[in-house]
Amino acid sequence: MDHDSVIKAALDVMQAHIEGLNARDEARIAASLHFPHFRLSGADLKTWPTADSYFADFKARAGGDWARSSFDDIRVLQASDNKVHLDAEINRYDADDAVITTFRSLWVITCEKGQWAAKFRSSFAPR
Repeated sequence: MDHDSVIKAALDVMQAHIEGLNARDEARIAASLHFPHFRLSGADLKTWPTADSYFADFKARAGGDWARSSFDDIRVLQASDNKVHLDAEINRYDADDAVITTFRSLWVITCEKGQWAAKFRSSFAPR
């Protein structure tokens, strides 16, 4: 893949993830993530060995007021043939479309066995 195609593949993963999340489509969310999947928040590393508990865990982290999320201001930091680092602003909204929280997150998108998906992220999300 050329550089532009690699970046497009990574951005497509982000789009698929946010669309799946907002549709509450657990299969689509899982397809946008490699498992095991890792998230570093503060100094705490969370690992999901499989997709089974990922969405339920997300809903618990996002809180009861969460209605949808958006990825904004996505910046490509680095890209190679099989890995892309993205810096993204994450916004979570309630049912009235009011912002619950905004934070930055580093997403590491990798190509494994021909599939592009998120492998790891480091987030500044509130706990």
